[in-house]
Amino acid sequence: MALLRQRVQLLVSASVNMFSQLHVPISQSIISTEPKSDLHINAICDSFRRGLSWDRLSKQFKSVELNNSIVEKVLLELKEPIDAKGALGFFHWSAQTKYYQHNIWSYCITIHILVRAQLLIDARVLIESVLKKCVEDASKFSVVDSLLAIYKVVVSTPLVFDLLVQAYAKLRMFEVAFDVCCYLEENGFCLSLISFNTLLHVVEKSDKNYLVWSIYEHMLQKRSYPNKETIRTLINALCKEGKLQIYVDVLDRIHGKRCSPSVIVNTSLLFRIIEERRIEEGMVLLKRMLQKSMILDTIAYSLIVYAKVNLGNLEYALEVYEEMLNRGFTSNSFVYTSFIGAYCREGNIEKANWLMQEMEKAGLKPYEETYNVLIEGCAKAHRVEESLIFCEKMMERGLVPSCSAFNEMIGKLCEAGAGDAEQANVLLTLVLDKGCLPNEITYSHLIAGFAKQGKIQEVLKLYYEMENRSISPPLLVFKSLLKSLCQCGKLHEADKYLRIMKNCSLVPDVDIYGLLIISNFEKGNKKRAIQLYNEMDSQGLKPSYSFFFGATMEND
Repeated sequence: MALLRQRVQLLVSASVNMFSQLHVPISQSIISTEPKSDLHINAICDSFRRGLSWDRLSKQFKSVELNNSIVEKVLLELKEPIDAKGALGFFHWSAQTKYYQHNIWSYCITIHILVRAQLLIDARVLIESVLKKCVEDASKFSVVDSLLAIYKVVVSTPLVFDLLVQAYAKLRMFEVAFDVCCYLEENGFCLSLISFNTLLHVVEKSDKNYLVWSIYEHMLQKRSYPNKETIRTLINALCKEGKLQIYVDVLDRIHGKRCSPSVIVNTSLLFRIIEERRIEEGMVLLKRMLQKSMILDTIAYSLIVYAKVNLGNLEYALEVYEEMLNRGFTSNSFVYTSFIGAYCREGNIEKANWLMQEMEKAGLKPYEETYNVLIEGCAKAHRVEESLIFCEKMMERGLVPSCSAFNEMIGKLCEAGAGDAEQANVLLTLVLDKGCLPNEITYSHLIAGFAKQGKIQEVLKLYYEMENRSISPPLLVFKSLLKSLCQCGKLHEADKYLRIMKNCSLVPDVDIYGLLIISNFEKGNKKRAIQLYNEMDSQGLKPSYSFFFGATMEND
């Protein structure tokens, strides 16, 4: 027993600096023992080894005042698996009979002892108890730090850290669980696949689905590879996000046939990383997946092309594409669309058109994204007729343009000149029938187009349509509406929509005030013009219209 005390003394002394930083109570008497307390400690340990009843223990040690030092020493004396039930008995007896308030240190010693002795149900109960006890602690690592510090003293097992993370998951403390997981790995401990699966399963059932993919990425980085349970959870996560069919379709275009659930999951993770522009991390993970046959070669090549195109490195993407073809892999509509999108963004519409024709000659079908990048690219290059042709072809195939591509096209149409706002409005009716959902930008373009033509009834009709669709009109819509009303001389109506605009928490800018002031001044409503001018001035807006001052002076 003296040898055991000497060993504990040396180990705790070596860790004393660590505990002082963690604010974990370390009784001074663990380091410098007192003979009298040693007798009490020996007697208590012997009594618990003999399995005495709590009544006898309470009578026998009635005069003993328990403190941190005595409790910790007793637990350390009972740290061997053969004494684990005695240690647990002492833990509860001291709390319930002697009213001792256990701290993190005594909890963690007991937890280690129980785990080492495979008394896992009892260990889980204590872990959950100490986590609830420490939930308000400033440091989220207080429990794990204590477990790490006492780990060697109790000659524990890594299983204790798996149980810790599983307990965090059960208590729905997901972010802390993941942070602790990363922290443990920094300290040389890696969780088991069971713990990762437990954490993934619980997180997937919560409202923090985004965390599922961070955990899975971390697993792969640490070379902890998934099993069927992992993949099942991640497929459920994709379903919950409504993205499973999206990735299935992408893989169908790349590979030409249905892929396994594990390939779907791994591809979706790589897509997320690439779309976050963490290209280098994505490529490292892709290489690891290839080494473990977790993804197919043709998919890997296509994703590398996609990643490099996203980075704007078109030259390198073409080199990878050539290598892909030289190795016997055929091209696919996904790769073609990646290149078409890149050329459209560069404004090289001729090259994009050529690739589109080559793609169709190869028997590959363009899909939504192919048409969308062409519609948007042509519109941005002011090639509105070509944009309209691609939109028409797309709808003939039963596909619907994206809202952003459609907005770009009708925006350019409405800018083009007289009559084109009507054509844009007809197109809106067509895409609405196909299921496209317009947004405030769609209506802003159309209303601005009709406002330029002075067609106030069309402007108002579109405004009311926005209201019926519960789309909040932005400042640009009100500006176009007020301009149309002022052009028609409907100044009372303009004041009405100015009030509505303010009620929508939109602040009129100097252009809107200027428009209303000029219109009122020209109509002879000098009093209203001055009122609007003073309102504008009170908001710190300074116009450049010199005649405002003349109007004020004339009124005076």
